[in-house]
Amino acid sequence: MGASTVARRLVSQSSLNGAGYTISSTLEDIDFDALYAFLSASYWSRGIPRETMERSVRGSLPFVLRDEHGNLAGFARVVTDRATFGYIGDLFVLPEHRGRGLSKRLMDAIMGHPELQNFRRWMLATSDAHGLYEKFGFRPLAAPEVLMERHDPNVYVPRD
Repeated sequence: MGASTVARRLVSQSSLNGAGYTISSTLEDIDFDALYAFLSASYWSRGIPRETMERSVRGSLPFVLRDEHGNLAGFARVVTDRATFGYIGDLFVLPEHRGRGLSKRLMDAIMGHPELQNFRRWMLATSDAHGLYEKFGFRPLAAPEVLMERHDPNVYVPRD
């Protein structure tokens, strides 16, 4: 059994707050129907085609938060080379599970994952969770003049 498999199993066995929540980083634990229902309506990926969403998740390291019944309660993913860089994306907790510190637990799982240690740079984008990410050392860009982006906010809008 490789280190990657052991790391994913360790994460998958972690229980949160004794409340029956678990976090897994295995693709097999993802309810893609429930994940798509949330992400396709979210402000950051509204209208994303299902195939695109699945491909993005399969190409990332997922963190699946499940309740005591095994249902999706939250999610995050890390786009990474597993050596120097990680981008945290799609982090959310479903509304009925909010207010229990679960987004912090997702971040704890991400930042503590054995395959995600000693990175030179972590990045993310948020419009409403700055306080959460600041607790994990995230700050506004120190040198925004050296970073660039190519952004197409209408990529999922059907074109005539």
